Order: sequence, then C-alpha cells, then structure tokens
Amino acid sequence: MSQTNFLIGRGELLTHEIKGPKRGMEKAEVYTLQQAKSRLIPQFIEVAANLDSVPGKACPGDLGVARLTLNPSYIARSFFPTAMLRSAGLESVGSRAVKLTPEGWSKKGEPRESATTELFVVGQRQAFRQLKDWAGQLNEGSNEAKDLSHIERFSSFEPEDRIVSLGKKKDRFFEVGIHLLPGNGDQFVQREFAKYAADIGVKIHTDLAFRAGNLWFLPVEGTHSSIKRLAEFTLVRVIRPMPQLRGMRPVHRSVGVKVACSLPTEQPLSSEPKVAILDGGLPEQHCIAPWVRTYRTLDENAADDPSGLEHGLGVTSAFLFGPIAPNSTAARPYSFVDHLRVLDRETESEDPLELYRTLGLIEEVLLSRQYQFLNLSLGPDLPIEDTEVHAWTSVIDDLLSDGDTLMTVAVGNNGEMDRSVGNARVQVPSDCVNALSVGAADNVDATWARAAYSAVGPGRSPGVVKPDLMAFGGDAASSKYFHVLGSGSKPTLVPQLGTSFASPYLLRNAVGVRAILGADLTPLAIKALLVHAANSSTHDKLEVGWGKIPEDLMEVIACPTGVARVVYQGELKPGKYLRATLPLPVGGLQGRVRLKATFCYASPTDPQDAVAYTRAGLEVVFRPSDKKIKEGKTSADTKGFFNMKKYATEEERRSDLGKWETVLHGNKSMLGSSLDNPVFDIHYNAREAGGPTTSAEKIRYALIITVEAPKHADLYNEILRAYAKTLVPIQPKVTLPVRV
Repeated sequence: MSQTNFLIGRGELLTHEIKGPKRGMEKAEVYTLQQAKSRLIPQFIEVAANLDSVPGKACPGDLGVARLTLNPSYIARSFFPTAMLRSAGLESVGSRAVKLTPEGWSKKGEPRESATTELFVVGQRQAFRQLKDWAGQLNEGSNEAKDLSHIERFSSFEPEDRIVSLGKKKDRFFEVGIHLLPGNGDQFVQREFAKYAADIGVKIHTDLAFRAGNLWFLPVEGTHSSIKRLAEFTLVRVIRPMPQLRGMRPVHRSVGVKVACSLPTEQPLSSEPKVAILDGGLPEQHCIAPWVRTYRTLDENAADDPSGLEHGLGVTSAFLFGPIAPNSTAARPYSFVDHLRVLDRETESEDPLELYRTLGLIEEVLLSRQYQFLNLSLGPDLPIEDTEVHAWTSVIDDLLSDGDTLMTVAVGNNGEMDRSVGNARVQVPSDCVNALSVGAADNVDATWARAAYSAVGPGRSPGVVKPDLMAFGGDAASSKYFHVLGSGSKPTLVPQLGTSFASPYLLRNAVGVRAILGADLTPLAIKALLVHAANSSTHDKLEVGWGKIPEDLMEVIACPTGVARVVYQGELKPGKYLRATLPLPVGGLQGRVRLKATFCYASPTDPQDAVAYTRAGLEVVFRPSDKKIKEGKTSADTKGFFNMKKYATEEERRSDLGKWETVLHGNKSMLGSSLDNPVFDIHYNAREAGGPTTSAEKIRYALIITVEAPKHADLYNEILRAYAKTLVPIQPKVTLPVRV
C-alpha cells in the first residue's frame, strides 16, 4: 500500500517582514470648501433646531446625536473625519452602511445611487448650535476643511429612525440598543436611561443586559406609545420587537417503524479535543453515554423542554457519528463530547426574555475558555440585517476574537421564505465573522445542491460570504434523511432534516482533523483547511458560500500525486508587511500548474460600527515572479489572486471594504515557467470605530497554499527536499484504520 502524504507544516518559516510600498496620492476633492459650506451650514442649523426641540429628560447630560453621511468617494478608513470631529467637539459613537445618490463624486459619469458610510456623532447640544460658526471660520487646505468637504449630508437622527418595527399590536417586549460613550461614561448613560424609562412607564430588565463594544443591549416592556417615547432618548440606537428563539421542533418528525443500527465498540479516535454541544439537553434514556464526557444543565432550576431533548440528542448524535445509514454500524467518533443544556422548559412558555437568558448561558460557556470546539444549532428566529449587528452576534464574535475556539453555527431553516424582503437570509448569529456558519446540502455525492430549507446569503459586509460552508443536512423531496439516534437504551434511528444537523456534522470533521493531526494545528488553521477543501461546484456563492466540505476527511489532510499542501500559522503586526514565499521545487515547475490559497484570521469587532465591524483587515497581493519588475519600481509586478467580486458590489470594491473580510479564498491556473520565487505580500490594516488606530493588537492568521503540478508526480517530496531545513510533514498522532 502506498504511503499517504499528509499536510506540510511550518510554512510560517518561509515568511519575513518587508518594508511597505509608498502609499498613493490623495484623491481630488469632489466639493470645494465654499461649496461644502453652502451645502452643509443650512443642514447644521436644521439639526441644531431639531435637537433643541427634544425634551431635556431625553438628552442625558444635554447630549444629542446626529447622522454624518460621507460622500461615497471617501469611505475608506483613511478619510475618517478625525480632525473635524475633534475640532467641533463631536465624537463618533457608531456607523452603518446606507445608500444615497450624491450631488457630486470623484468617479466618471453622472452620480448614481451608491453605498456609503453614515456615522452617528454625539456632542453637547451647544456644540451642534455652534457648527455653523465653526464651519464659517475654516481655512482652505486645513485638515478640518478637507473633512468638511468629504461630507455628503448632515441630518437629524429622529425617533422613528431608531425603531425597526413595532411588530404586532399585542407585542409588548422589545430589545433596545443604547450608544454608550467612549471612556467612562457607561454608568451615567445607563442610569439616565433607567430614569427616563421609568418616567414614561417602560419596564427595563437590566439584569439580562449585555455590553458589546460601545453598545448596551437590553430587553424592555411597554406599550407601543411608550416605546415611541422611548425612541426620543437621544442615545438609543435601535429598537426592535423581541424575536423568539428558533423552534426546536425538527423539520421532520419520524413516523412508522423504528429502524435499528449498531454503535461502534471502540473508544473515540482521540481523547484530547475539548468539544461541547450547546443545545436542548439529553433524554433520561439514550445510548451515547460512552462518548459523553459531561452533561450539564446550565440553569438547574428550569425543567427540560421535551422537544429540546430530542433535538439535543439528535445534534449530539450528528457530531459523534455523522449521518447513520439504517441497519449499519455508525462511524467511530473522533472525540468525546460535553453536552451543555442552554435551552429548557422556559422556551415552551414563550417567555419573551428567554432569548437574553439563553445568550447569558452561552456567554458563560465561552467565557470559561474550556473548549476548543463548539456547536450552536439555535438562535433568534431573525434573519440578519445590513444596518445593525444583533446582540447575539456581537457577544459571540467578541468572545471568539482570539481565534482559540472554532464554533460552528447553523444558518437556519428559513430558506424557503420570501427572498425579496430578506426573510430567507441566514439567521442571527450565523453572521458572526469569527465563527463558521453552516448551511445544509441535500446529498452526500457529487450531485449535491443547497437543501431548499437552508437559509441563503449574502451576509453583511464585512462577512459577505455566508453561509461559510455546507454539509449534508437531509432532503425530504428525495427521501434522503439525516438519520440520528433517538431516545431509548437501544440504538434506533430517527430520520431528520435541518441545518441543526449539518452544523455538528461539519464540526465532527473539524474535530477529526484535530484528532488525527494533533495540536500542531490551531482551530484557525482547521477552519482555513475546511474552507480550502470545500467545493462550490457550479452553485451560486449566495446559496452555498465557499461550498460543501468533502465527505472523506483524507481529502482535507492528505496530498495526492502531483499536489503539495502547505500550512502557515503565525501572527501579524498592525501596519507591517509580511512576505510569504510559495514553496517550489529546485528548478521550478513544468507545464500548467494551479495555485490555491486560503487566508483565515480572527478579528476583534466593533458592534456599534456595522459598516466597519471588523477591526482587522488584510491587503494581500500576489507577485508571481521576482524577475518581472517595472521600470522605476522596487517590487515585482502583482497579479490578481482573490477575486473581490466574491465579496462586494462594484462600489464597495472601489472603496476598501473587501480587505476587511476574515476569510480570503482564491485560485489561479498558470504556466509553471511563469513562477519565479512567487510570494504573497500581506499587509495588516487596523481600525477602531471605523477610523485609523495606533493601539491595535497583533492578530493570528492561518494560510493554506496548495500547489498542483500534474507533470511533477513526486511534487510533495520535491518540495520537502528543497526546504529540508524548514518544512516538515504533519504526521498523524493516532493510528488510523487501514483504508481498503
């Protein structure tokens, strides 16, 4: 039997820091200073008058909030109006993406509707009154004057702008997002909001509140008329009806004869990975006890939800064994698992506060830092929206931002709802940029497609590619069910459907990589490997993200004939440039070759800045040959590698939005002879609250590079020989069963 070639490790030893290139010239201005003044001063006067009409009680510390919308030509981080805000006594407390048609722009042709950034700016009402005089005194060429000329409009943030919807007449429970002030003003804002709410007869539940970035999320109860008054509080960012949790009832309930199966007799392949399923609990009688290390009910005072138990067992079964074929022996688990009940009987009572209670329990697990791998197949019954980041997404992303934990999240089973109004979009919190969101495929073989019920993209920008990946979840139309274990002491199968099962099945594969190859691979590298190995076939990215993962794990971790797959794992420093060399054999490559690369990194987030959500971004350029240098240049020519059409609309690509995605994936076919010391140059950009920052931390990254060269059957060993002092194969840490 021929030897299996596993992944090649220590790619990071082929990287070194380089000096960055000189940055480009400044853009031509769209508006002169005089034009900017004549356009904006009337708007400043109107905003100040509107703020003066707000009741004093609704203006904590006499603070008001307005919306500053940038011209679409100036939405890159470098154009953040730092000088203007500082000089005018204002501060940005958040941002979101909006569309408008500007009066002028720097591009050719007539202005058309374009995406741009809207900042929420806070200041004393007096500062807003003085804006007209401040603008009148500006001098041509000053940084403040430049910032002023980049503004397209300045407008009030009205109470009705803050309310997403009041829901149905009977709705009395709402969730509210409040802007907190940067620095130490949190308690002041919270105290003033509590006073104001009490005055107008709105009950607030501060015990269930969450802080995410500079936003404070909390549930409130009140009539529609009192909620409208609540929206007058100047620091309220958003109010929406309290969503329910996604139903725990399966898409399909079993009927008829129970089907038997056998369970494996072996221990899991590895006892090392720390894995938890966050779900609805386990029934008293089940047959997975040999593989469940711990079972915990996080709220011991609450009773079980009966349908939650069935769901919890099914999800845990999907992680341990994947889909089980009727009358067969289930696959051997890769690891033990803990089941943590975060959903309970309270959900049955339709307690509107359950959403926040459950998030509190999930937060508790993530804060414990006990697990490297987690699955979450539940969340709010709420499709994502572009303008606001939900509390669930914000809290989970923040706790995953160090890259130490890989969490899979089911995208939801709402894929057959109305796409035109966004109801079929992936559900909260599968828009997390630091998690892996999983959709359901209808089949395990090459004919697979998105299961009709599986929610669709796009995600928010950044985080455009959602779902991230697909895994089998079952399909009723073709009677291809995802069989999981049912309750009872004897193993019997229940046919199921849903992203709830696709998600833990994908996590099983992630843990499989860790079980086989050991702790040398970080959770971030495993995430990158799965994206790298996925195949989207001919399907639309909006439906399937990066594609479906292979059913055979060896396709993820092994290198077939003529293929070498190299793993780079390291850290990036803000503002610095890192050069990563692509390994080639001595003498280069012959014939046509294919290069494939996947970057993954974990990023801190700013939930209040929906349009600038990720604080870290990568600019990656590919230089195929160091022999090709244009006259007057010091670096080799670049060639496009990551097609930004995957990430953004045309106008977003013209800005810098594409560089803030936490996953980059692309491939290129070329002649081997055109490659001479090829490299990727990686530049880590950092931002905070949408503007440039000097206080950013280092971030971790993983890069997977595959070189395919059919004319080099022994490519794997040729590369290892060429880099004998640096690169090494990542050998299995366990004895693998002999593959027939």
